[in-house]
Amino acid sequence: MKTGKVKFFNVSKGFGFIVDDETNQDIFVHQTGLTHEVRENDRVSYELKDGKKGLNAINVERI
Repeated sequence: MKTGKVKFFNVSKGFGFIVDDETNQDIFVHQTGLTHEVRENDRVSYELKDGKKGLNAINVERI
C-alpha cells in the first residue's frame, strides 16, 4: 500500500487529491475510492488504479 496526505477534498463535488509520500505526485481520488471519510491533511494509505485521465487512488483509508 502507498501512503500520502490529503491535499484537497471537496465533499460536495466528491473528489480531491492525495500527495504521494514517495514521489510528491498529486493523485486523484474520487469518493467511490474511499473506505472512510477523509479531510484535508489526513494521512492515508491507498492503492493505485489506472483511470481515464491518469492514476486514481482507491481503497483509501485514514492511518
